[in-house]
Amino acid sequence: QVQLVESGGGLVQPGDSLRLTCVGYLLNLEYYAVAWFRQAPGKEREGLFCIGRGGGRMSYRDVMRGRSSVSRDNAKNAAYLQMNALKPDDTAVYYCAVRDSSCPTDEKSEFDYWGQGTQVTVSS
Repeated sequence: QVQLVESGGGLVQPGDSLRLTCVGYLLNLEYYAVAWFRQAPGKEREGLFCIGRGGGRMSYRDVMRGRSSVSRDNAKNAAYLQMNALKPDDTAVYYCAVRDSSCPTDEKSEFDYWGQGTQVTVSS
């Protein structure tokens, strides 16, 4: 069964860093653009970043620009979201999603597969 699995979330304090990982199972991420989304309680799921098959990056919105970066390691069939200087407003479930093309818009329907999400809680 094709799966995307996120990991690396947890409870951290403001100012801390986390690196989230997205791994593909029965899915060769090398051929996919990988995007990161998040959904805070009571809010819509929002797109953050996308990294293309060739490593090109795009940002969907500014909320984490300058504090985060995306990368991928095709040898490990994985993609990463590095988040620094975390704030309580960053508390959300973080998802990765993939599309068999270049990075699309952040319309959720554009993506072929989604992970189940990993919870990030930023609190003192």
